[in-house]
Amino acid sequence: MEVQALGAHRRERDEFFRSHYASPIPEEDLETFSGLSYFPPNAEMSFTGTFEPSDGSMVPIESTAGTSSGYHKLGTLRVDVLGVEYRFTVLDDGDGNPFIPFGDETNGDSTYGGGRYLPVTLRDDTFAEIDFDLAHNPFCVYDDEFVCPLPPPVNRISAPIEAGEKMYRSHT
Repeated sequence: MEVQALGAHRRERDEFFRSHYASPIPEEDLETFSGLSYFPPNAEMSFTGTFEPSDGSMVPIESTAGTSSGYHKLGTLRVDVLGVEYRFTVLDDGDGNPFIPFGDETNGDSTYGGGRYLPVTLRDDTFAEIDFDLAHNPFCVYDDEFVCPLPPPVNRISAPIEAGEKMYRSHT
């Protein structure tokens, strides 16, 4: 994503968190909310890979509540990230949007310990794009009332992904 477009995306996200009725920021924190924290834009963190559609079957995914819920598996994204080939499980977020819940070596340090979410752009039945500058925290980072899916082991990256959203306050 171009730097200007990414900046606009981040401003829109901050505005949503600041003023939208569905913001996950607790009401008592809105007065002091000054925006989310992000890594600097990094054009080298955008990748295109091979998408292998699945039958849309439900797969169990562990959650922050210690329970498991079923998510529609849209397919597998085979992509080279920082010199390593990964086979990420791509899920439907419940609203028809493909995403990858992922973990990396920044979790628990500069990013949320439970991982982040990465939107997936499906180009056709063969290719998909991911841009780690768009990686974002799940809503449970901002409010413990939310229950969020955790990254499955296959979606763990063995390197630090210093792109996208950083940790919000002290919720590591």
